[in-house]
Amino acid sequence: MRPVQKVGLYALVGIMAFALIFALLPTPGLDASQSGARLSGVQLRLYPSGDADATWSFRAADVRNDPVAGLTTLTGITGGQRLLKERVGGKLTGRETLDATLTTPELTIDDQDTMTTRQARITLVQQCADIDLQGTEQTPVKIEQGQGFSATEAKINSTSLTGTIRDLKMTFAFSILDSSPNSKYSVPLDPTETCRDGKRVPLT
Repeated sequence: MRPVQKVGLYALVGIMAFALIFALLPTPGLDASQSGARLSGVQLRLYPSGDADATWSFRAADVRNDPVAGLTTLTGITGGQRLLKERVGGKLTGRETLDATLTTPELTIDDQDTMTTRQARITLVQQCADIDLQGTEQTPVKIEQGQGFSATEAKINSTSLTGTIRDLKMTFAFSILDSSPNSKYSVPLDPTETCRDGKRVPLT
């Protein structure tokens, strides 16, 4: 299938226009599970309205849209990336830099471009931080545009911070906004590695 570009959730809805027009027509006996559209083998980009300098790109084996609930669900995801638009002197250069990668089996995007899933790994490239996020059905992992992400439990492995943090809220700049006092993590007093250009480098 040809690449699909997604400008927020509504742009993806626009791409699926034919199916959605059909789905929105009043049809007796049609429930939400039968409405919407479904695509296979899709490459898409999300341009969140709440984070103008960031874009997300994904490849998904299956994309389902539910216009009644305002949700788009991606499964079979590969190549999840958060890219930042480069600015020089306050002006966009047209280039992008890799800020984070996202690995998850399934992702749901709502009409505010908030993404939720049961489990995910986010790697913050410039901090060389691997963060394994775990949620529940009631409290899923949440990625909020322009803010950061949250999870009921997060295991962090980085050059500057390691451990398990419960009820984590963190920014994309690797700053902890909130956490449970039951968390167990530490900052190495004598680090053996540093993060340089997105790679771990031994200290000599």
